[in-house]
Amino acid sequence: MATIAKLVAKADGSFEGTLATLSVTAPIAILPNGRKVKDSEPDYRVISKKNGFELGAGWIRTSQTTGAEYVSVSLSAPELGTMYCNIANAPGDDASQKVLIWNPPS
Repeated sequence: MATIAKLVAKADGSFEGTLATLSVTAPIAILPNGRKVKDSEPDYRVISKKNGFELGAGWIRTSQTTGAEYVSVSLSAPELGTMYCNIANAPGDDASQKVLIWNPPS
């Protein structure tokens, strides 16, 4: 698993930071989906802060091992293909610092 973004958790429930891979560096925002009406709809939308395009979505999940909630994210763009990730706490003691961890296919 690799870190592909450093994020800051905001008071409104959103996350902002920079997506960075070997070929892409882009500012992103992961915003709560205020228009969600069905369980199948995402809890978050991933937006490029550069051009406003939607890059993906996120769903609140519960860990089967610890019972803790986390956000599972799916990204899709021509430069990336489809990537599956999780938002996790960044190393250190600052609870507002998060990272986006890529889950490569097995």
